[in-house]
Amino acid sequence: MDRPARYALYFTPAPGSALDAFGDAIFRDAILGDGVPGVPEALRTFLAANTAEPRVYGFHATLKAPMRLGPGVTEADLLAAAEGLALHREPILVGPLRVTALGDVIALVPEAAPPTLGLFAAECVAALDPLRAPLTGAERARRRPEHLGPRERSLLERWGYPHVFEAFRFHMTLTGGLAPRDREAFLPALAEAYRGVPDLVIDAVSVVVQERPQDGAPFRLLRRMAFRP
Repeated sequence: MDRPARYALYFTPAPGSALDAFGDAIFRDAILGDGVPGVPEALRTFLAANTAEPRVYGFHATLKAPMRLGPGVTEADLLAAAEGLALHREPILVGPLRVTALGDVIALVPEAAPPTLGLFAAECVAALDPLRAPLTGAERARRRPEHLGPRERSLLERWGYPHVFEAFRFHMTLTGGLAPRDREAFLPALAEAYRGVPDLVIDAVSVVVQERPQDGAPFRLLRRMAFRP
């Protein structure tokens, strides 16, 4: 049986930016076999084999985790709420990102995240939560609450996701879960491929949709909304 679409609020790079080009090299060009300057063949082969899960979600940082819309809530309602988050918003100067191990994956994280970034993420969570359908048992189980601490379980129950507010950490995932030897082997190559990308400035939010969750369909961009100070 078809399951309802899932929506999320992301940061995604500006089209045509150096960060966007880097994401394409990781998630698209390596799969297509395209030659990408600065991404050697061994790294492309590795990425083709180890990016299946993050490719479903796309190159992004999560601001509001994937959710189903609640009863009576429309896609237009969600887009309007996201537009409200972009309105009267100054760009957030995040600064340099670095390639690092984050658990068993490799990801981009800020070298020193500014307080405004966490505050903005918290605002995104709170603003969109009234539009979210309650968690199902399967959705709750997918978050593996037995592996969470008491506070994270509380956040999961209240907000539908455990890594929010003080548990939030801005990151842009580059790989699926890796064995330690693979993280050690390929992290330097990914860091070298990332070298030269400018400091991050967040100046937009993106609403994305997964239209057929039961098929593992990839999330696609619905609308990228530029901040309007």
